[in-house]
Amino acid sequence: MNIADLVAIDTHVHLESEVKDNAANEAALKYFGNSGAGRSPKELAEYYRSRKIGCVVFTVDERLTGRPPVPNDEVAAIAAENSDIMMAFASVDPMRGAEAVSEAKRLIKTGGIRGFKLHPPLQQFHANDKIAYPFYEVLIEAKMPVIFHTGHSGIGTGMPGGGGVRLKYGNPMDIDDVAVDFPDMKIILAHPSFPWQDEAISVCLHKPQVYIDLSGWSPKYFSPILVQYANTLLKKKMLFGSDYPLITPDRWMKDFSEAPFKDEVRPLILKENAVRLFGLT
Repeated sequence: MNIADLVAIDTHVHLESEVKDNAANEAALKYFGNSGAGRSPKELAEYYRSRKIGCVVFTVDERLTGRPPVPNDEVAAIAAENSDIMMAFASVDPMRGAEAVSEAKRLIKTGGIRGFKLHPPLQQFHANDKIAYPFYEVLIEAKMPVIFHTGHSGIGTGMPGGGGVRLKYGNPMDIDDVAVDFPDMKIILAHPSFPWQDEAISVCLHKPQVYIDLSGWSPKYFSPILVQYANTLLKKKMLFGSDYPLITPDRWMKDFSEAPFKDEVRPLILKENAVRLFGLT
Protein backbone atom coordinates (compact mmCIF):
# COMPACT_ATOMS: atom_id res chain seq x y z
CA MET A 1 0.00 0.00 0.00
CA ASN A 2 1.04 3.59 -0.63
CA ILE A 3 0.54 4.49 3.02
CA ALA A 4 1.54 8.14 2.73
CA ASP A 5 -1.15 8.75 0.10
CA LEU A 6 -3.98 7.14 2.07
CA VAL A 7 -6.37 9.02 4.34
CA ALA A 8 -7.66 5.86 6.04
CA ILE A 9 -7.44 2.06 6.09
CA ASP A 10 -10.68 0.07 6.10
CA THR A 11 -10.00 -3.21 7.90
CA HIS A 12 -13.28 -4.91 6.99
CA VAL A 13 -14.24 -5.22 3.30
CA HIS A 14 -16.10 -8.17 1.79
CA LEU A 15 -15.54 -9.52 -1.70
CA GLU A 16 -18.75 -11.27 -2.71
CA SER A 17 -19.86 -13.59 -5.49
CA GLU A 18 -22.73 -12.47 -7.67
CA VAL A 19 -25.71 -14.43 -6.36
CA LYS A 20 -29.33 -13.76 -7.25
CA ASP A 21 -32.41 -14.70 -5.26
CA ASN A 22 -30.52 -15.52 -2.08
CA ALA A 23 -32.61 -15.18 1.07
CA ALA A 24 -29.66 -14.22 3.27
CA ASN A 25 -28.65 -11.42 0.91
CA GLU A 26 -32.20 -10.14 0.76
CA ALA A 27 -32.47 -10.16 4.55
CA ALA A 28 -29.17 -8.28 4.86
CA LEU A 29 -30.33 -5.61 2.42
CA LYS A 30 -33.52 -5.19 4.42
CA TYR A 31 -31.55 -4.93 7.67
CA PHE A 32 -28.79 -2.59 6.46
CA GLY A 33 -30.58 -0.84 3.61
CA ASN A 34 -29.25 -0.67 0.08
CA SER A 35 -25.92 1.14 0.23
CA GLY A 36 -25.74 1.39 -3.56
CA ALA A 37 -22.16 0.12 -3.45
CA GLY A 38 -20.80 -1.73 -6.45
CA ARG A 39 -20.02 -5.37 -5.71
CA SER A 40 -17.63 -6.27 -8.50
CA PRO A 41 -13.88 -6.19 -7.82
CA LYS A 42 -13.44 -3.40 -10.36
CA GLU A 43 -16.12 -1.24 -8.75
CA LEU A 44 -14.70 -1.89 -5.30
CA ALA A 45 -11.17 -0.91 -6.39
CA GLU A 46 -12.40 2.23 -8.13
CA TYR A 47 -14.40 3.22 -5.06
CA TYR A 48 -11.50 2.89 -2.61
CA ARG A 49 -8.86 4.32 -4.92
CA SER A 50 -10.97 7.40 -5.69
CA ARG A 51 -11.27 8.09 -1.95
CA LYS A 52 -7.63 7.30 -1.11
CA ILE A 53 -8.65 4.61 1.35
CA GLY A 54 -6.73 1.37 1.75
CA CYS A 55 -8.65 -1.81 2.53
CA VAL A 56 -8.38 -5.35 3.83
CA VAL A 57 -10.42 -7.62 1.56
CA PHE A 58 -11.68 -11.12 2.21
CA THR A 59 -14.45 -13.63 1.67
CA VAL A 60 -16.03 -16.04 4.20
CA ASP A 61 -15.60 -19.79 3.84
CA GLU A 62 -19.10 -20.87 4.89
CA ARG A 63 -21.94 -23.02 3.61
CA LEU A 64 -24.77 -21.93 5.91
CA THR A 65 -26.26 -19.12 3.80
CA GLY A 66 -25.97 -20.68 0.34
CA ARG A 67 -23.76 -17.82 -0.84
CA PRO A 68 -20.67 -19.30 -2.52
CA PRO A 69 -17.45 -17.73 -1.20
CA VAL A 70 -15.04 -16.06 -3.57
CA PRO A 71 -12.04 -18.44 -3.78
CA ASN A 72 -9.15 -17.30 -1.59
CA ASP A 73 -6.74 -17.43 -4.52
CA GLU A 74 -9.03 -15.06 -6.40
CA VAL A 75 -9.14 -12.69 -3.42
CA ALA A 76 -5.34 -12.70 -3.33
CA ALA A 77 -5.13 -12.05 -7.08
CA ILE A 78 -7.54 -9.10 -6.86
CA ALA A 79 -5.52 -7.62 -4.00
CA ALA A 80 -2.27 -8.12 -5.92
CA GLU A 81 -3.71 -6.31 -8.93
CA ASN A 82 -4.61 -3.39 -6.66
CA SER A 83 -1.72 -3.55 -4.22
CA ASP A 84 -1.56 0.25 -3.89
CA ILE A 85 -4.81 0.11 -1.87
CA MET A 86 -5.56 -3.54 -1.01
CA MET A 87 -4.27 -6.43 1.01
CA ALA A 88 -5.86 -9.87 1.13
CA PHE A 89 -6.99 -11.93 4.09
CA ALA A 90 -8.00 -15.55 3.51
CA SER A 91 -10.93 -17.40 5.05
CA VAL A 92 -10.81 -21.09 5.92
CA ASP A 93 -13.33 -22.93 8.10
CA PRO A 94 -11.24 -24.30 11.00
CA MET A 95 -13.78 -27.07 11.56
CA ARG A 96 -12.49 -28.71 8.39
CA GLY A 97 -9.72 -30.14 10.58
CA ALA A 98 -6.64 -31.44 8.77
CA GLU A 99 -7.96 -30.08 5.48
CA ALA A 100 -8.13 -26.58 7.01
CA VAL A 101 -4.57 -26.90 8.28
CA SER A 102 -3.20 -27.95 4.89
CA GLU A 103 -5.18 -25.26 3.08
CA ALA A 104 -3.91 -22.56 5.44
CA LYS A 105 -0.33 -23.72 4.88
CA ARG A 106 -0.84 -23.68 1.11
CA LEU A 107 -2.34 -20.19 1.12
CA ILE A 108 0.39 -18.80 3.33
CA LYS A 109 3.07 -20.33 1.11
CA THR A 110 1.73 -18.42 -1.92
CA GLY A 111 2.81 -15.17 -0.29
CA GLY A 112 -0.36 -13.32 -1.25
CA ILE A 113 -2.14 -13.54 2.10
CA ARG A 114 -1.62 -11.09 4.99
CA GLY A 115 -4.04 -12.59 7.53
CA PHE A 116 -7.21 -14.63 8.01
CA LYS A 117 -10.91 -13.86 8.54
CA LEU A 118 -13.07 -16.23 10.60
CA HIS A 119 -16.83 -15.98 11.12
CA PRO A 120 -17.87 -18.31 13.96
CA PRO A 121 -21.67 -17.72 13.61
CA LEU A 122 -21.63 -18.57 9.88
CA GLN A 123 -18.97 -21.27 10.20
CA GLN A 124 -20.87 -22.62 13.22
CA PHE A 125 -18.10 -23.09 15.77
CA HIS A 126 -16.91 -21.76 19.09
CA ALA A 127 -13.59 -19.97 18.60
CA ASN A 128 -12.14 -21.85 21.58
CA ASP A 129 -13.04 -25.28 20.19
CA LYS A 130 -9.86 -27.35 20.42
CA ILE A 131 -10.51 -28.68 16.92
CA ALA A 132 -9.46 -25.24 15.66
CA TYR A 133 -6.19 -25.13 17.61
CA PRO A 134 -3.96 -26.91 15.04
CA PHE A 135 -5.23 -24.36 12.51
CA TYR A 136 -4.31 -21.50 14.85
CA GLU A 137 -0.84 -22.99 15.30
CA VAL A 138 -0.23 -22.60 11.56
CA LEU A 139 -1.27 -18.95 11.69
CA ILE A 140 0.93 -18.28 14.72
CA GLU A 141 3.97 -19.76 12.99
CA ALA A 142 3.39 -17.48 10.00
CA LYS A 143 2.63 -14.45 12.21
CA MET A 144 -0.78 -14.00 10.61
CA PRO A 145 -3.33 -11.68 12.30
CA VAL A 146 -6.87 -13.02 12.57
CA ILE A 147 -10.20 -11.20 12.32
CA PHE A 148 -13.01 -12.90 14.25
CA HIS A 149 -16.61 -11.88 13.69
CA THR A 150 -18.25 -11.04 17.02
CA GLY A 151 -21.72 -10.03 18.17
CA HIS A 152 -25.09 -9.92 16.48
CA SER A 153 -24.95 -10.74 12.79
CA GLY A 154 -26.95 -8.71 10.29
CA ILE A 155 -26.83 -11.82 8.13
CA GLY A 156 -29.95 -13.84 8.95
CA THR A 157 -31.69 -11.11 10.93
CA GLY A 158 -35.44 -11.30 10.33
CA MET A 159 -35.30 -14.68 8.59
CA PRO A 160 -37.15 -17.69 10.08
CA GLY A 161 -34.89 -19.03 12.81
CA GLY A 162 -32.40 -16.29 11.97
CA GLY A 163 -31.43 -18.19 8.85
CA GLY A 164 -29.82 -20.85 11.04
CA VAL A 165 -27.28 -18.37 12.47
CA ARG A 166 -26.67 -19.09 16.15
CA LEU A 167 -25.68 -15.88 17.91
CA LYS A 168 -23.89 -17.70 20.73
CA TYR A 169 -20.93 -18.29 18.43
CA GLY A 170 -20.36 -14.53 18.29
CA ASN A 171 -19.62 -14.15 22.00
CA PRO A 172 -16.15 -12.57 22.35
CA MET A 173 -15.52 -14.49 25.57
CA ASP A 174 -14.78 -17.54 23.40
CA ILE A 175 -11.99 -15.51 21.83
CA ASP A 176 -10.63 -14.58 25.24
CA ASP A 177 -9.66 -18.24 25.63
CA VAL A 178 -7.88 -18.12 22.27
CA ALA A 179 -6.01 -14.98 23.34
CA VAL A 180 -4.85 -16.77 26.50
CA ASP A 181 -3.79 -19.94 24.71
CA PHE A 182 -2.14 -18.09 21.81
CA PRO A 183 -0.65 -14.91 23.33
CA ASP A 184 1.35 -14.13 20.20
CA MET A 185 -1.69 -14.21 17.89
CA LYS A 186 -2.81 -10.74 16.84
CA ILE A 187 -6.60 -10.80 17.08
CA ILE A 188 -9.17 -8.34 15.77
CA LEU A 189 -12.68 -8.52 17.23
CA ALA A 190 -14.83 -7.47 14.29
CA HIS A 191 -17.78 -5.15 14.92
CA PRO A 192 -19.24 -3.57 18.02
CA SER A 193 -20.04 -6.83 19.80
CA PHE A 194 -23.72 -6.33 20.65
CA PRO A 195 -25.02 -7.72 23.00
CA TRP A 196 -21.54 -8.37 24.45
CA GLN A 197 -19.97 -4.92 24.08
CA ASP A 198 -18.67 -4.80 27.66
CA GLU A 199 -17.13 -8.24 27.24
CA ALA A 200 -15.33 -7.23 24.05
CA ILE A 201 -13.96 -4.07 25.66
CA SER A 202 -12.75 -6.10 28.64
CA VAL A 203 -10.99 -8.67 26.44
CA CYS A 204 -9.36 -5.92 24.37
CA LEU A 205 -8.26 -4.05 27.48
CA HIS A 206 -6.95 -7.19 29.21
CA LYS A 207 -5.15 -8.89 26.32
CA PRO A 208 -2.37 -6.82 24.68
CA GLN A 209 -2.68 -8.49 21.27
CA VAL A 210 -6.45 -7.95 20.88
CA TYR A 211 -7.95 -5.08 18.83
CA ILE A 212 -11.50 -4.06 17.87
CA ASP A 213 -12.64 -3.05 14.40
CA LEU A 214 -15.64 -0.74 14.35
CA SER A 215 -17.31 -2.15 11.24
CA GLY A 216 -20.89 -3.18 10.64
CA TRP A 217 -22.47 -0.28 12.55
CA SER A 218 -22.79 3.41 11.86
CA PRO A 219 -20.80 5.33 14.51
CA LYS A 220 -23.95 7.22 15.45
CA TYR A 221 -25.24 3.97 16.96
CA PHE A 222 -22.11 3.16 18.98
CA SER A 223 -22.75 2.66 22.68
CA PRO A 224 -21.46 5.39 25.02
CA ILE A 225 -19.09 2.93 26.71
CA LEU A 226 -17.53 2.01 23.36
CA VAL A 227 -16.93 5.67 22.53
CA GLN A 228 -15.61 6.28 26.07
CA TYR A 229 -12.97 3.56 25.79
CA ALA A 230 -12.11 4.46 22.19
CA ASN A 231 -11.34 7.96 23.42
CA THR A 232 -9.22 6.80 26.34
CA LEU A 233 -7.73 3.46 27.35
CA LEU A 234 -8.29 1.75 23.98
CA LYS A 235 -7.53 4.66 21.66
CA LYS A 236 -4.58 2.77 20.15
CA LYS A 237 -6.52 -0.49 19.72
CA MET A 238 -9.59 0.65 17.76
CA LEU A 239 -9.66 0.26 13.97
CA PHE A 240 -11.78 1.77 11.22
CA GLY A 241 -13.86 -0.83 9.39
CA SER A 242 -16.93 -0.31 7.24
CA ASP A 243 -18.39 -3.73 6.27
CA TYR A 244 -18.50 -2.78 2.59
CA PRO A 245 -20.66 -3.29 0.55
CA LEU A 246 -23.36 -3.35 3.27
CA ILE A 247 -22.03 -0.15 4.85
CA THR A 248 -19.82 2.15 2.81
CA PRO A 249 -16.90 4.25 4.03
CA ASP A 250 -18.77 7.33 2.81
CA ARG A 251 -21.58 6.69 5.26
CA TRP A 252 -19.36 5.44 8.09
CA MET A 253 -16.90 8.33 7.90
CA LYS A 254 -19.66 10.95 7.71
CA ASP A 255 -21.26 9.59 10.86
CA PHE A 256 -17.84 9.21 12.49
CA SER A 257 -17.12 12.90 11.89
CA GLU A 258 -20.29 13.78 13.78
CA ALA A 259 -19.79 11.32 16.67
CA PRO A 260 -18.15 12.42 19.96
CA PHE A 261 -14.63 11.21 19.30
CA LYS A 262 -11.65 13.30 20.35
CA ASP A 263 -9.78 15.06 17.56
CA GLU A 264 -6.49 13.41 18.55
CA VAL A 265 -8.13 9.97 18.47
CA ARG A 266 -9.68 10.17 15.01
CA PRO A 267 -6.45 9.70 13.00
CA LEU A 268 -5.50 6.75 15.22
CA ILE A 269 -8.75 4.96 14.45
CA LEU A 270 -8.85 5.87 10.77
CA LYS A 271 -5.30 4.90 9.87
CA GLU A 272 -2.46 4.95 12.37
CA ASN A 273 -3.51 1.97 14.49
CA ALA A 274 -3.89 -0.22 11.40
CA VAL A 275 -0.50 0.88 10.06
CA ARG A 276 1.13 -0.18 13.32
CA LEU A 277 -0.86 -3.43 13.70
CA PHE A 278 -0.18 -4.63 10.14
CA GLY A 279 3.43 -3.38 10.05
CA LEU A 280 2.78 -1.13 7.05
CA THR A 281 5.45 1.49 7.78
